[in-house]
Amino acid sequence: MSNFLGAVLRAAIVFLVVAMPSLVLPGTTPEGAELVILLALVLAIFTAIEYSALYPAMIEFRDAPPFNRLRLFSLAFMLLALSLVASGENDAPLVIVLNALGAVFGQMLDTLGSPMTAIIGYLPADGAVMPATQFKAMAGLALFIALAALSIFAVMLRLQKWPDPARAFNVWINLPTFDPTAGGDVINRLMRDARVNAILGFIIAFILPSAGLMVFDHVDIRILTSLHGLVWGIVLWMFLPLSMFMRALAMARIAAMIRDQRARLVTRVAADGAQLA
Repeated sequence: MSNFLGAVLRAAIVFLVVAMPSLVLPGTTPEGAELVILLALVLAIFTAIEYSALYPAMIEFRDAPPFNRLRLFSLAFMLLALSLVASGENDAPLVIVLNALGAVFGQMLDTLGSPMTAIIGYLPADGAVMPATQFKAMAGLALFIALAALSIFAVMLRLQKWPDPARAFNVWINLPTFDPTAGGDVINRLMRDARVNAILGFIIAFILPSAGLMVFDHVDIRILTSLHGLVWGIVLWMFLPLSMFMRALAMARIAAMIRDQRARLVTRVAADGAQLA
């Protein structure tokens, strides 16, 4: 019952997070609201099934908090902050602070070789949806939240607060998509996955905006002419690389734990052999 109630609570939180932009942003159409509710309901049901099951099928690090909590909170903060900035309430003190913070980090994105230049080129020239400066502020704000979440997780790893040293770490439950017995040394495979995730995080951060815009233009979906589309587009631009980098750090940490455990076992066996001799 405790697991079931926890799964229901997590599902409700996921539902609210996904539906948040539609609750904050103006101009939500009935069709768009129905689509968002359907998507939020599907993700909520998936979350409830994964967290109520004895063994998860897809969600990683289910029993290694606060990995997934940190990702969910960062997603919620991104959606809420960007929705407030895009809502047009520029006189509110909180929105002023968010705009100022986003403007600082937005300048970091607007450099040579950044996809920011290409995205701004896709924005309507008349600024019908929002001016380019506001878009930069929203992107910079999402970048700040992503860097903050990644820094918090890195500090936890540095202080050896993740995974919880007081709890046993079950590889099969926390890594349901990773088969430790598939072949090859598990430490090398974990480190390889960590490097691959880090590389993919960099690639996604640079390729996703331009590739996404070309795909949406090809299927005639004008994501940059809608406040909801802009908010979700920026959030996915920053959240997906954040997830990849966090997974890379987590994989490297697990590999280090297994290496240390293996070294302790070898030392213990050697000591027992010396005593027997």
